[in-house]
Amino acid sequence: MEIVGNVKCYEWGKLGLDSFVAKLAQANCDGLEVKPDCPYAELWMGDHVSGPATLKTDGKGLDQAIRADPAGMIGSPTGQQLPFLLKVLSIRKALSVQVHPDKTEAEKLHRQFPDIYKDPNHKPELAIALTDFQALCGFRPHEDIARSLQETVELQQLLGAEVLAKLEARDPSAVREGYERLMHSTPEAIERCIAAMASRMQSADSASELRDLFLRLHADFGCDVGVLSIYFLNYLRLQPGQAIYLAANVPHAYLDGDCVECMACSDNVVRAGLTPKFKDVDTLLRLVRYDCLPGASMLFQPRLLQPERQPHTRTFVPPVPDFAVAEIRLPAASAGGLEYSVTNPANGSILLTVGGGGTLVGEDREIRLSMGTIVFLPSSAGKEFLLKVDEAGEPFLAFQAMRNDFE
Repeated sequence: MEIVGNVKCYEWGKLGLDSFVAKLAQANCDGLEVKPDCPYAELWMGDHVSGPATLKTDGKGLDQAIRADPAGMIGSPTGQQLPFLLKVLSIRKALSVQVHPDKTEAEKLHRQFPDIYKDPNHKPELAIALTDFQALCGFRPHEDIARSLQETVELQQLLGAEVLAKLEARDPSAVREGYERLMHSTPEAIERCIAAMASRMQSADSASELRDLFLRLHADFGCDVGVLSIYFLNYLRLQPGQAIYLAANVPHAYLDGDCVECMACSDNVVRAGLTPKFKDVDTLLRLVRYDCLPGASMLFQPRLLQPERQPHTRTFVPPVPDFAVAEIRLPAASAGGLEYSVTNPANGSILLTVGGGGTLVGEDREIRLSMGTIVFLPSSAGKEFLLKVDEAGEPFLAFQAMRNDFE
């Protein structure tokens, strides 16, 4: 069954048709007017209470349809909702520096602060780049952080010479001590540090990735402490098809670009910078992981689960039961077309077509696929579908989100 995604117009989204979310949403929903000055940030495809997708046939919420027939929709007579939420994001301005709590911590935070942490679930995430995509993810190695401090006298003055000395000596406590000092610095001290750095960098001739990122974030967020997090966290530039997996308590921030994102069905975010929203600094510092790994180690690799039967399907299988995502990337079909097998798991799945076109053939139905088509494949629809890719068309690209039953 075809569904219509829920569009979120958050301030950080790309504007108008510069947003891939807007293009997808317009293709997904007949008659959707895209306003050139509106930020189209996210397209939600799921049954989350804050933005459920709707059935294209009658406008009923996907959440209602699942509750009405849980056995037929998600293969569970006692289930009430999908365990995952599929999204597309189009980012013009950085999202907050944040972590997500694990399940135990989420339950505790929800009990203590239900107005801030609105559900008791964890929120592991997977982001797959659709375009060149930038993010902060995980703490950089000790030597990289030490080098940043060596080159940035203002940070040395803010954090103290002893922190730099411990970093250079690879003291295991150095990164934690330095980051805690940063996050607990007074607003006045942060403002002095960032203003001095901005003044120096704007008049300098030399350029670097971190300098350019600092100036960009400073222009967007002023003297927010999150601007200085770039000297502690890995700065990643993903190519299309590359992915990062954000486990509980891994510090991160999306900075720029377009991605497919899948997560456990939750809104729990512990923020500490690059945001006007509430910053729960003490909770973040209590939870955050100081693994200090190279940026390349943050990339999450997919698996070819069925190399003979499905050679063009790469599946991202994170270490949580809530979700997995298959990327189906097929070459352009020559004369005569191309036929390909698509598997629907026992709990159903959501299929988003991003590029190309074709027809999905099931036991008793056919669904036309093109850019922006979103299909919910219920459990009752069967396990196997045949995808007939259009002749002489562009390469076919789709993403299929499902419960993780692979491990």
